Amino acid sequence: MSTSHLGRSLSLRHIRFIALGTAIGTGLFYGSSETIQAAGPAVLVAYVIAGCAAFAVMRALGETAVRDPVAGSFAQYTSRYVSPLMGFLTGWTFTFEMIVVAIADMTAVASYMGMWYPDAPGWVWMAAAILLICGLNTLRVRVFGELEFWFTIIKVATIIAMIAGGLALIVFGVSLGGFEPGPHNLFALEGGFAPFGVWGLVMSLGIVVFSFGGIETLGMTAGETADPAGSIPKAVNTVPVRILLFYVATIAVILMLIPWTEIGSGESPFVQVFAQLGVPAAAHILNAVVLTAALSAMNSITYAASRTMYGLAEQHHAPKAFTRLARTGVPILPVAIVAACAVVGLLAYLWIPDQLFLVVASIATFATVLTWSSILLAHSGMRREMRRDGIPSAGFAMPLWPWINRIALAFMAFVVVILLFSASGRWALVIGAAWILILLVAYAAFVRPEGRVRPELETRR
Repeated sequence: MSTSHLGRSLSLRHIRFIALGTAIGTGLFYGSSETIQAAGPAVLVAYVIAGCAAFAVMRALGETAVRDPVAGSFAQYTSRYVSPLMGFLTGWTFTFEMIVVAIADMTAVASYMGMWYPDAPGWVWMAAAILLICGLNTLRVRVFGELEFWFTIIKVATIIAMIAGGLALIVFGVSLGGFEPGPHNLFALEGGFAPFGVWGLVMSLGIVVFSFGGIETLGMTAGETADPAGSIPKAVNTVPVRILLFYVATIAVILMLIPWTEIGSGESPFVQVFAQLGVPAAAHILNAVVLTAALSAMNSITYAASRTMYGLAEQHHAPKAFTRLARTGVPILPVAIVAACAVVGLLAYLWIPDQLFLVVASIATFATVLTWSSILLAHSGMRREMRRDGIPSAGFAMPLWPWINRIALAFMAFVVVILLFSASGRWALVIGAAWILILLVAYAAFVRPEGRVRPELETRR
């Protein structure tokens, strides 16, 4: 192995699907059952609200990445435009977020495999997932990009087929498990569209934000993208379509096919709906697809976490050994650290198998909110500096700045308050506070004397 720089071998097609692979995974295929149980059909509003916040974050990140395409991008942007300490917190918290989400994906893998092998312990499938995904992430990044492209194609094709097939069943009035499909299922049950009122909608936001967590991975590809100025804006601009199609439309169709009260907690609503078709193979096919989705998300997450650690090492915010690349051009030590943390998640599964998903989802929500807030603050710092120095935008300017940033930041603060009102959310806040304290101590002890950002970012005007 030797110290080197990451190559630029990812195409527009790759970066679109890496970000898509991270954002469309366990949160949609597995976690959506929890959000539906929390809010009923009104969860659709929660997805739209959180989706708007996610798009604001992506526009902020997109403009900054176009101007400064570097590996581990937003941690370095926060160091440059806010402070080295904030960059340190952002980079390591994003890494923490990705690892926690990977543990949630592993939990989903165990659940999906349980459909076929109910007597096998879940930890066996979690261990197999760790070996598979970390092995894939030791390959050349272009090979990784191609694999993620095809992983995500499977998910996207399934979602589109789900929407098209569901609409056909609704139009032709085909009964599913004795239930008449149609828009009336959104309003007909006791309580109507929002059976738990505004409070139910608000409480669902914790898991909904978790579902979108990881979409910022697109920024991690900037350092390995051949044409950042062209590809990053195109990829970011697809975010609203992804949100409306892959989350809102899909869940709306599911809720119109069967009453929301029939969707059980702790199961994939996709598999439940297809099981209602009465076709023996349908549920098994969907189970295979959602299994692929979880593995795809783990694949993108491992990529994002390892590149973040690489970028932190370039800033002297992590050991220099993190910048050493294998012959395949992959930062191998960060990949190994992700694998080790995944094993810790496996041990946690042995301790609290039934509660692990909700706990890690809440922790991931906390980490996502902190990461998104850092992206917005870094973008605002960059724009203020550009305005002060009379520097024109490099392109893809955030519209309605700074008001969009302020509204999005207020939403992030609101989500943190929401976590106080659930047991898993309170655990997440305690763990999150402990994590921040550990990082502050680590920064003071090991980083502060030489904490800095990449020279090209420090001197850029």
